[in-house]
Amino acid sequence: MRYAVLGTGEVGRTLGGKLVALGHEVTLGSRTGDSPAALEWVRETGGGAGTFAQAAAAAEVVVNAVGGRVALAALEAAGAEHLAGKVVVDVSNPLAFEDGRVRLDPVEADSVGEQLQRAFPHARVVKTLNTVNCQVMVDPARVPGEHVLFVCGADADAKAQVTALLGEFGWPAERVLDLGGIEGSRAVEMWLPLWLTLMQRFGHPDFNLELRRAR
Repeated sequence: MRYAVLGTGEVGRTLGGKLVALGHEVTLGSRTGDSPAALEWVRETGGGAGTFAQAAAAAEVVVNAVGGRVALAALEAAGAEHLAGKVVVDVSNPLAFEDGRVRLDPVEADSVGEQLQRAFPHARVVKTLNTVNCQVMVDPARVPGEHVLFVCGADADAKAQVTALLGEFGWPAERVLDLGGIEGSRAVEMWLPLWLTLMQRFGHPDFNLELRRAR
C-alpha cells in the first residue's frame, strides 16, 4: 500500500517508520519537501520525502500527522484533487499552549476531523489514534491490558480499512471502538487536556483507556 504521511514531527516520523517496517511504500510530506527532519527520516528508514502535494498525489491513503491547528492548511497544500476518493486518517489534536495554559481550538461545537471533512467532501476522513502517544500508536503492547482506540467517520468502508491498518500496528479489531460519524471527533479531541494532566501525574506517556461495560 502507498501511504503519504503529512508532517515531519515525532508523530509523523513514528507512524511513517512503522509503515515502512510493515512493508508499505511511504512518502513523508512537508511544506518544502526537503526539510532536515524529512531527509534524516529518509536516511534512517529508506522511505521517501516530498512536498505535501507530491506525497498525497502518489498515495492511496493519506495520514494527517501535522498539528490540528495547521491541518487544514496542510491538506489544502496537498490539494483536493490528490485527496478525492482517498482515505484520510486524521490523528491530530487542535492543541496550543497560550499564556502557559492548554487551549483547544476548535472545541465542543466543532473538531478538526469535521473541518477536514467539510473542506474536502470527496475525501473519506477517519479520525483515530489521537488519544494515545505516538509510541503507543504503533506498539500497543507498551501498555498492558485490553486498552482501546476509537474510530469515527462517515464512510463505513473507510473505517474498516483503517481498522485493518490498526490491526497491522497490533490493535485487535475488538479493541477498536466505532463512535459513528465524523462528529465523534469532538469527543476524542477534548480528551487531550485530561491526557496531558495524566501524563504529568504518571511522569510518562505510556498509558491508555481500558473500558469495562456491564453485560
